[in-house]
Amino acid sequence: MGLSISVGALSTPDMRDEAEVLHRALAAEGVVWREPAAPLDAAGAFSAGFPYSYLSGLRRVYVLHRLGEPVTGARGVSREQYEEDLERVDDETVMFDSHLLCHADHEGYYVPAEFEDPLFLPEEAGVPGAGMVGSSGALLAELQGFAAALGIRLAADGSLDPAESARLDALPGDDPFEPEVFTWHQLYQACRASLATGRAIVFG
Repeated sequence: MGLSISVGALSTPDMRDEAEVLHRALAAEGVVWREPAAPLDAAGAFSAGFPYSYLSGLRRVYVLHRLGEPVTGARGVSREQYEEDLERVDDETVMFDSHLLCHADHEGYYVPAEFEDPLFLPEEAGVPGAGMVGSSGALLAELQGFAAALGIRLAADGSLDPAESARLDALPGDDPFEPEVFTWHQLYQACRASLATGRAIVFG
């Protein structure tokens, strides 16, 4: 079992009701955004997937960087150290200010709307992912902020050029940061697709 992420899924007929639930809940919080009704063509859509542990590993790297600690790949530390690091992730999560950390592992949304901190929608709103909704733009900014800690080379404007993207795709499976880099790259691409098309990133 693993996490799947997609951009464009909320435009499909099967998810129209789910989209309306999200629209109403966001509107109640003053967030003006709606998933475009027209289906997204294949060129603009995005989908990917990875194990849940990969997302936990990426959050760990983000927190180590945020705390100014040396960044290591999950493969390079003991189980005991990894568990200690995850306790730090928990401590940083309850600051409620990170869009990468404050989101359900297995469901929920990032939407292409601007808001500083993650949203915590009321339970009665019925939004998947315990009502936690992130901003695609804010998530992208967080990803850009610690890219260098993973050895990812961004352009001056924070973009990822095609050559660097291809290098990340070809990273050897035995690279110590391969799980974290793979996850970073998929989330980065999802954010870019979300912002370019005006559609939500869907975790499922």
